[in-house]
Amino acid sequence: MECRPQCGACCIAPSITSPIPGMPNGKPAGVRCVQLTDDLQCRIFDAPERPRVCASLRPHREMCGASAGDAMTILTQLELDTLPLS
Repeated sequence: MECRPQCGACCIAPSITSPIPGMPNGKPAGVRCVQLTDDLQCRIFDAPERPRVCASLRPHREMCGASAGDAMTILTQLELDTLPLS
């Protein structure tokens, strides 16, 4: 599976704790990454400063579903399911 055009769910839904250029403390879940362009492309996709967690994401049906809306729902639920217990 290839990344779906006009999606960007993996750059919005999950939290990222590692530094991102322009977001030195990472990003909280549900917040759009500053590297996500208006047309939902990653500005640093092939750059060495792209966080390892971002580079490790690979699109697949279980994560992306059948639409961008599905992807946002699935990734948001995954984020909630993996929150540390307090």
